Amino acid sequence: MKDEYARRGKNWFTAMGVLFIVMAAIVFARNVILWSPGFVLDFLLGPDITNEKFALGMIIFGCILIGVGYKKPNVKIN
Repeated sequence: MKDEYARRGKNWFTAMGVLFIVMAAIVFARNVILWSPGFVLDFLLGPDITNEKFALGMIIFGCILIGVGYKKPNVKIN
């Protein structure tokens, strides 16, 4: 077994990004089941602030966190 191995993406930024995306997917799936895809699309594109717009923001923020997680080094080498 190697002493050194790549831990790419194994930090809390990546974990939080995945958590945000999973939570937003649950919100979208719940609303599609309760309503219909047409209503969800209307809620997403309408002028009011709705749950779907927050879920879309959560997906975008989760992707940003995953990107930061892959860019940031885990261990600082002296």
